[in-house]
Amino acid sequence: MFVEKVQDIDLNGLAAKGIKGLILDIDNTLVASHVKYADENVVKWIKNAQDFGFKACIVSNASKTRVVLFNEKLKLFAIHRASKPGTRAFLKAASHMGLNPPEIAVVGDQIFTDVYGANRAGMYSILTTPIHPEEFFLVKFKRIFERYILNLYKKTNS
Repeated sequence: MFVEKVQDIDLNGLAAKGIKGLILDIDNTLVASHVKYADENVVKWIKNAQDFGFKACIVSNASKTRVVLFNEKLKLFAIHRASKPGTRAFLKAASHMGLNPPEIAVVGDQIFTDVYGANRAGMYSILTTPIHPEEFFLVKFKRIFERYILNLYKKTNS
């Protein structure tokens, strides 16, 4: 699935697909990379998803300091330095939530980490548009290839 922002995710549609858990990326998915804390929009959206019946956790390639600081308000199970697109952190999050991989949707802004990792782990993937253009050099470089893949996806799914 492709959405502009997490708030555009159809929670009814996910539930109808049998999705019961959400694995969330932080940087440029929930907030811009330079934003240290979960803002009220994020807190409200996650609470809404939980009230809807979804379990939620964070899986991020960011440092422990970054993830702990961001997660202060949310108090979710969180994995830092996840080594995405490796599957180990995704499967650990699934085990923590008590769910099987097909019951989980991974939400992230990068095809080569979030989407590819989710697919490798047997999970549903939801790609968001990056929130802010300010990114590390390597991520900017990967975006060139992501745009190509995203254009192919849009052509085949329109």
